[in-house]
Amino acid sequence: MRRELNIISYNLRKHHASGELIDLSKLYDVDILCLQECDTEDMPPVIEHLVLADSTKTNRLGLAIYFRAERFELRATRVFALRKSMHDRVMAPAHERLLAAKLYDHSLGKEILVGSFHAAPLTATNSLRRKQIAAAHGALRVMGPGLPTVMVGDYNYPWFRSNLSERMEESGYLLSFSDKPTYARYKYFKGHFDFVTSAHTRIDSIDTLPQGESDHLPILVVAGVED
Repeated sequence: MRRELNIISYNLRKHHASGELIDLSKLYDVDILCLQECDTEDMPPVIEHLVLADSTKTNRLGLAIYFRAERFELRATRVFALRKSMHDRVMAPAHERLLAAKLYDHSLGKEILVGSFHAAPLTATNSLRRKQIAAAHGALRVMGPGLPTVMVGDYNYPWFRSNLSERMEESGYLLSFSDKPTYARYKYFKGHFDFVTSAHTRIDSIDTLPQGESDHLPILVVAGVED
């Protein structure tokens, strides 16, 4: 088995891009699939070689994580509610913004921690999103102290990323971006919205994949864990 992890993160734009998941999982030999803005009541238990670890239950913009069953053993999952923005209060329920899965990787012979994250929308402040990211990292540390950790998703943070990167490094996390913009809803508005934050891992590459039915483009993260 490969020692690297192929992780795809994809914001489905209120489930519109859900029909693309089978092709994505096969084409990119996906090990872990992290989704945002999915209709969790309509998500199948299996997508090709991937099985559902867990999904949020009450959020209108749901989160889900799938994993390769032949490689991983599911040890635990948790859903975390993070600080609400004004948008969350008006457009409730939207409080479940982190789904985490602890997996035993038989290829590596160790546990890893994966998170699917969805920050507050652009109507909120960068300050609030930084607090949400910090709280998400804190929750992951409690769930898996010292474990190799990768948190992917829609960070909704297209501007002033250098400040965010500095803060992540101070907290022990590395902030990584893909090679091309990940959001392209409007002709003249593009940017990096979908990021990776990681600890105790090696991020080998992050590629922006072709756009489908979502305003977000999926990203393919190739990650490794040092022995």
